[in-house]
Amino acid sequence: MKVDHGLRLAGLWMAWLLLMLYHVELGLMPLFHGLSVEIKSHVPPGKLATVFMAMLVYFLLPLLALLLTIHAISAPQSWSKNVAWRSAQFWFSVVYTVSNGMHLIADIRIPDSRSDQVLLMLVLTAVGLLINREAWLWWRD
Repeated sequence: MKVDHGLRLAGLWMAWLLLMLYHVELGLMPLFHGLSVEIKSHVPPGKLATVFMAMLVYFLLPLLALLLTIHAISAPQSWSKNVAWRSAQFWFSVVYTVSNGMHLIADIRIPDSRSDQVLLMLVLTAVGLLINREAWLWWRD
């Protein structure tokens, strides 16, 4: 039985994106209980637009990876099925897993970090590792 690694990869990218959305939602939940979500920021207010744009790009790139993966599995003879694209998909996923791992370590090291956010980052990192595995298998398929 042949495994469709591209389909699995698309599903994992979707799970990753949903977890990222929940990461933000979970961070805002204290607002619903009258608590502040303010954090001490070392970013000057004038630079916040750049930070927000970087966060948007960080979210949109995996969305693009998901869409390109869906394109590849829906049109198997198209350009998106070539080995170079699959290689790029793997290395892209590695970069994101490393960034999630760094975020997880940072969350663990913060003295007053929330355990729910740490757990969510642990799950995000685990899903990232699964994405790496499927991207590798898809690349080598």
